[in-house]
Amino acid sequence: QVQLVESGGGLVQAGGSLRLSCAASGRTSSIYRMGWFRQAPGKQRESVASIRWSVFNLEEKYAESVKGRFTISRDNAKNTVYLQMNSLKPEDTAVYYCAAKLGPAMDYNAWGQGTQVTVSS
Repeated sequence: QVQLVESGGGLVQAGGSLRLSCAASGRTSSIYRMGWFRQAPGKQRESVASIRWSVFNLEEKYAESVKGRFTISRDNAKNTVYLQMNSLKPEDTAVYYCAAKLGPAMDYNAWGQGTQVTVSS
């Protein structure tokens, strides 16, 4: 099994930046892809960004709403995935979760506890 712990959330003014971290432990060698998701109050959870775990293939993906502002990256030596968030907007306010999937045809089945990001206008 894979365990995930997020950190780095907080309160920031619009236009500011935050970097989220997600530390993975357990069977990290079985991870295929890591993703960041978010859920705002009263809204469904949505995918924000994802990245392949392989050192040979990044294959980053982004939601249209964050392209050009958010960057996902990973440090395999530290078993950590990051989400650098720039030019933050009030609509980015949400609980952010990281998740892992263990194969290309599998759902994300390991989730962190979430970290709150609040962007004030």
